[in-house]
Amino acid sequence: MSRFSGCMLGVAVGDALGASFEGLMNPRIDKMNLGGRWTDDTHMMLGIAESLVARGGMDDRHMMERFMANYLQEPWRGYGPGPPTIFRMVREGVPWDQAASRLFHGNGSFGNGSAMRVAPIGLLYHHDPETLREMAYRSSALTHTHELGREGASIQAYAVALALERDEIDSLGFLEEIEAFARSQVYVDKIRVAAELLEADREEVIRSLGHSIEAFNSVPTAIYSFARNPRDFSDAVTYAISLGGDTDTIGAMCGAISGAHHGEDGIPDKWREVERADYIRDLAAKLERLAETSR
Repeated sequence: MSRFSGCMLGVAVGDALGASFEGLMNPRIDKMNLGGRWTDDTHMMLGIAESLVARGGMDDRHMMERFMANYLQEPWRGYGPGPPTIFRMVREGVPWDQAASRLFHGNGSFGNGSAMRVAPIGLLYHHDPETLREMAYRSSALTHTHELGREGASIQAYAVALALERDEIDSLGFLEEIEAFARSQVYVDKIRVAAELLEADREEVIRSLGHSIEAFNSVPTAIYSFARNPRDFSDAVTYAISLGGDTDTIGAMCGAISGAHHGEDGIPDKWREVERADYIRDLAAKLERLAETSR
């Protein structure tokens, strides 16, 4: 139970910490305090968890409805342009399962928006990697239909599952398992490079892995940040944010993985009472019970 709540709180903590530094090239990690609210990253993660719990598993249409209802209730959470555009198209009559594929001249989005929110799928389906892959793809396709967007969500969910199940993390072995799981050569190459950078300086990591909003330039970076700092939640998340760029999302994804491994007790006390922490704990408990009964 601690690992489920640690994962979901980890998303919120990494998101809220990183939100103050988004777009900066050299964040001052000594100034990193949990003062702000979390953003759309956590908001959409909660939508996935709420839908999974309410429907007892994946229900694509219900999940889209949950996303839309949450957005309409709190549209100020910092959403990028993609999901609100999709939600507006659905309200105007475009079928809910077709709207996302119309973005970017019919190519769909390969941003990291579906990876940032996918942690509950990694938790619920951690025991079955192929079902996890399918459900991550399906959840991604609601807003991000491009192959690289869907694959980013799948790899992030698998990293959460691995971290959840392991009592000890061997950094190289962890990255090798993720590389073996990946189907896209873009991600295979990135994770392979990540394994070669475990002692590299910050500039080389950014140059080789990226820190921007594309899934392939941020999911491997978040996974790398955990693999480089597998023994301490604070070290992993502050390192991820220190890389700059899309700090809230990279922080949220790293926080999900590290929280799944260390559990809630591994999150520093000063960060654990993040916004709506009790609600996140309650939702995590329901998701954990669903995972137990679904095996």
